[in-house]
Amino acid sequence: MKTVFRRTLPFAFLAPFALAASATLAQTAPPTAEITAPGDTSLTALVDQVQIPYERFTLENGLTTLVHTDRKAPIVGVTVYYRVGSRHEPRGRTGFAHLFEHLMFGGSENVENFDIPLEAAGSTSTNGSTWYDRTNYVETVPTGALDLALFMESDRMGYLLGAVSQEKLDNQRMVVQNEKRQGDNQPYGLVDYLMADGMLPVGHPYRHATIGSMADLEAASLTDVQDWFRSNYGPNNVVLVLAGDIDAATARPMVERWFGAIPRGPEVAEAPGGPVTLAAPVRQVVTDQVPATHIYRTWTGPEMTSPDAIPLTVGMYILGGLASSRLDNAMVRGDEIATSASAYSLGFEKMSQLITMVEVKDGVEPEEAEAKLVAETERLVTEGPTADELERAKTTLIASTVGGLERVGGFGGKGMVLAEGELYTGDADHYRKELEAIAALTPAQVQGALERWLSRPAYTLSVVPGQRTLDGATMGGWGDEDLSPPPAPDARAPVEVTRTAPPREAPPVLPVGELTFPAVEHATLSNGIEVVLARREAVPMVSMTLTFAAGSVVDPADAAGRHETMMDLLTEGTTTRSALDIAIAQEELGSSLSAAAGVETSQVTLTTLTSNLAPSVALMADVTLNPAFRAEDVARVKEQRLAEIAQELASPGSLASKAFMPLIYGADHPYAHASSSGDAAVVEALTPAVLKAEHDRWLRPDLAQITVVGDVSMPELVAALEAGFGGWKAPAAPAPTRHIDAPAPAPHAQIVGVNRPNSPSSYLMLGRVTPLVGEPNGIEVIETANEVLGGGFLSRLMGDLRETKGWTYGIGSSIPAATGQRRFTIATQVQADRTGDSIVAIVDQLKAFPATAPVDPVELQRVTDGNVRGLPNRFETNGQVLGALVSNRVLGRDIRYQAQLPDIYRAMDAAIINAAAADYLTPDNLTIVVVGDRETVAPQLEQLGMEVTWLDAEAL
Repeated sequence: MKTVFRRTLPFAFLAPFALAASATLAQTAPPTAEITAPGDTSLTALVDQVQIPYERFTLENGLTTLVHTDRKAPIVGVTVYYRVGSRHEPRGRTGFAHLFEHLMFGGSENVENFDIPLEAAGSTSTNGSTWYDRTNYVETVPTGALDLALFMESDRMGYLLGAVSQEKLDNQRMVVQNEKRQGDNQPYGLVDYLMADGMLPVGHPYRHATIGSMADLEAASLTDVQDWFRSNYGPNNVVLVLAGDIDAATARPMVERWFGAIPRGPEVAEAPGGPVTLAAPVRQVVTDQVPATHIYRTWTGPEMTSPDAIPLTVGMYILGGLASSRLDNAMVRGDEIATSASAYSLGFEKMSQLITMVEVKDGVEPEEAEAKLVAETERLVTEGPTADELERAKTTLIASTVGGLERVGGFGGKGMVLAEGELYTGDADHYRKELEAIAALTPAQVQGALERWLSRPAYTLSVVPGQRTLDGATMGGWGDEDLSPPPAPDARAPVEVTRTAPPREAPPVLPVGELTFPAVEHATLSNGIEVVLARREAVPMVSMTLTFAAGSVVDPADAAGRHETMMDLLTEGTTTRSALDIAIAQEELGSSLSAAAGVETSQVTLTTLTSNLAPSVALMADVTLNPAFRAEDVARVKEQRLAEIAQELASPGSLASKAFMPLIYGADHPYAHASSSGDAAVVEALTPAVLKAEHDRWLRPDLAQITVVGDVSMPELVAALEAGFGGWKAPAAPAPTRHIDAPAPAPHAQIVGVNRPNSPSSYLMLGRVTPLVGEPNGIEVIETANEVLGGGFLSRLMGDLRETKGWTYGIGSSIPAATGQRRFTIATQVQADRTGDSIVAIVDQLKAFPATAPVDPVELQRVTDGNVRGLPNRFETNGQVLGALVSNRVLGRDIRYQAQLPDIYRAMDAAIINAAAADYLTPDNLTIVVVGDRETVAPQLEQLGMEVTWLDAEAL
């Protein structure tokens, strides 16, 4: 429905690690003395902390249900996995599994729309996704809404076809086609197609893309839909997982009531498709509208249950996933011929993809970078990892799973982990076997697996800057369409659509208890830094943020990017540690440490095991207080920042933002450039002395706050913080201040185009500055009115442009939080030939609310009572609570502001929401930025009756 979800590693907890673009270092350095790990932090102890106990029952129709009890919050994650994905699609019907997933949200015989009643009942994470091996649906609901969620999941499993009309099929077909256009329109957006085509033969079930080809999507008929449903969506092909405030004794009668009468279906036709060894190396070079050359070197690998799966996962992580990985050390921090490098294993049920990638530094010959990539890969294959590398990789991977225990549902939650193990291997405890295998790995096992799989011929793809010569619309299909036509689509004659069973009544939603927002403790360090702690003991981890009143707004217009670059350098070396030392220290501790500048704050953030709190805080303090700004580190980070700036100039969304913000705020306003990566000329000119002065000016204790959430007492926390930060004193000079109260120009209507040739979609950004500053009284009503308009999946803008017209994959509006003057923004990517029509449709929606279309009772209930019901879901994890507390402090709210939200929402009525819309969500004086193909877009914009100014993308 909203995403094509990619399972990146053999176990769902570890997915974030596979996507890290930075990779890593080969040589090792001894850890600094104070980085020692007290307590039992052995790998065995860490694995023992990852437990997801469950009970199982199977209905007579074959539905398998797993129930995991977790009473920490009154919520239940509902996770449904169907044993059908894109690899089961026949020739000529690529993209069909994903298209059908969209249709599953469009209503069933007894439910008009799945999202409306679920969100009204307080559901969050209401979503679905498709991948090669499966289709899944997830929602996390208040305990009192579990019966409703089960009713709805059963209704689309057993009683769908009577509600799927030709109109719904045509609409969702357009939505999916726009999803494809949106993905294809991104820099490197065609790479997945090319890699699959290069590694796999025509007809291999993992070759065609999950999104499919435009021709096949166009060919899908209502008869196809009915046949697909009957063939694949029987309960015997399903794993249902309930995780949270529920037990098997309570769950079983509910599941039997709603699912028991659904008959078994056929078993899903298996589509075997194992790894393929190329007969000889394959090379391909394509030009595209990209900012830098990317080189990909890839192989197919074994299925996820292979004995080699885990050794390969860890080996690829050592090669290009660790912060101290081989590729980063050799190519990014070593020879400095790349701005980023990575390697990972992308695991599927029947095979995997083993992928290495390098982004070539500007001015470096691609042949040199490729040779180094090959050499480092072959060195690891030949020698294997060192014992130290392997232990760090194990610790990092296993420690990361502990945090995954917080979330019961949604993508990546405990329900997903159990469902994938059961579906793919027949063993819901498979994640445990994977973790135990990691803990027991030896260097010889890793080296052996790498040698078996990476010594085979590779497919090498180079994407180089130039004109796009390939058309994504023709890609993603079976692959032999040019040799012979695919099977003809079924005749588009009318297809009978009738109810298949008697009506069923939806169950009532039980009352929801009051939100329990954690208690907050306060302390002050000896140097005056205020500390806030919310103690939560669900997992033995601590997350903390050191927040400075700075951010990218402190850069004047002629210095955009200076502050962000300084923050990037904090983790790149201190006076006693190199970047490699810092990376190794994190890995040994199982910690994650980062530093970055947001728009209005600069933050150093740490997540660590509770048992390693003291040494982790010591590391955090060192990078904050003692950055070295060595010339070689500055040069490397500047190159990476310049690569980010170039990427923004190639990305349609970033181009729109870079044009939009100076237009509405004025070119010299602090907010004008604060949301970008900076100015290339400014970054290029930065020196170590300038960056050190920036650090000393803004990173000082009298501008700092510390916010902590996790399994630690205040005395333990203060002791660790005093040891790390207690001796840090503010300089004698007064603290600097930000000037975000600068006036913005009065809004006025204007259309500005940015030419991006060969764009299948146009990126639209519309909006203006508002008179709202900071957190004014009643801001919640304005934000709630915006939720009706465009602030969620059920908003009016989504309903019109996506669900009714099918012109976009998604659209949203917002009034982002700020301490200065807030803006009102609408953003979407629409099919290019509907650019002008989409602008008209958006303006029409603004005109109608509330003049001719005031908030209706369903909308009112959803954004008031529905939000109250959903609050427990929004603060399930330490990270969610930490984000809330930091925002409260930055914006000057009460520290437990979220606990007040139920009363705030309950006090709202239709009249005040309508009034807020009339005051703040009007179509008056909009700045409209359009990023797209000028040849296609310009005639449409001319029809709007406004003068259009065109900007050069290179000048932004």
